[in-house]
Order: sequence, then structure tokens, then C-alpha cells
Amino acid sequence: MVVALVITCEVAFWVLLCAGLAVRYLLGWRRTGLALLLGEPVLELVLLAATAVDLHGGARPSWEHGLAAVYLGFTVAYGRSTVRWLDGHAAHRLAGSPRPPKPPRHGRARARYEGWVWLRTLLASAVACALLQLAAWYVGGGSTAAAPLRSWQWVCLRVAGVHGVIALSYLLWPKKPPAGSPVGREPR
Repeated sequence: MVVALVITCEVAFWVLLCAGLAVRYLLGWRRTGLALLLGEPVLELVLLAATAVDLHGGARPSWEHGLAAVYLGFTVAYGRSTVRWLDGHAAHRLAGSPRPPKPPRHGRARARYEGWVWLRTLLASAVACALLQLAAWYVGGGSTAAAPLRSWQWVCLRVAGVHGVIALSYLLWPKKPPAGSPVGREPR
């Protein structure tokens, strides 16, 4: 049941996002588009409540409950930036706004950008680990029933660690701009 709800929330996220952007830019109904976009956090609250009700109803914690917590963590950390990124591109394509800036490709600017993305991953992992810990305490933290939830915590920590190493590599070995390009500017 929980996996189906995670999939439903993900599909509904993209449907609401596309509908909100279409209504906002194709029909020009900015308030209605904004209302559709603001409906997206409600999906996460529904998933959180359904997972809590499932555990409260006596379901044994499983990988599905862990997946729901990880999905919620990553939605909290990356949801807003995803909506903002797509909104900028929709405004450019559908409303004639200027093209959104691309992330930097070289040097310290790229390392700084990768560091900020890693901080989002760190936030996602922290939120997911906190939700998983609350669920583990709820079902009995020391019991073997919480083992699937604890294994997801380790997955979150490994993902944050690997992403941290990748982000650090941009700082330690920055990519140099191609020869002949101006030093303070990115080529387009």
C-alpha cells in the first residue's frame, strides 16, 4: 500500500506541476496556477499521514515505510528548487521571459554550486533519517522490527557521504575553462 502511495504522490507531483505551469503561462491564470503549485506540499502531508496510520494500524515496518521517509526527505530538500527551475524554463518557453541562467561549469563557481547541491542532499538525508528515527521509536527502537528503518538510515548516510565526496572533488580538482575563453565568463 505504501509503495503505491509513494508512486501516486510522485505522479501527482508532476501532474500538479505541469498543470500549474500550463494554467499559469498558457492560460495566464497566475493565481490558479499558484494554487495548483501550492497543492504539492499537501501530497507529502498525505503520504506522511498514511504512513503513520499504516504503522499505527499494526503494520510491521518494512522497506516501503523507509522508502516513504526517504521520498519525503528528498521532496523537502529538492522540491522547491525543482519547481523553481521548471518555472523558470516554462516562463522562458511559454511567456517569453529571459532564459534562466545555467549553473557554472568551471572553477570555484562550479565548486560552490556543487557544495550547495550537496547541502540539499544533506538536508534530505537529515529529514529522512529523522523521520525514520521517529518511526523506529514509534514501533520500538530496540526491537528487530525497526531493522528495515535503520537500514534506510544507513542508505541515506551513504548517499550523503558519496555526494559529499563528489562535491569535494570539484573543489580539489576544479575543471578549467576551455582554452581561449574569457577568464571571468562562462561560454554559452
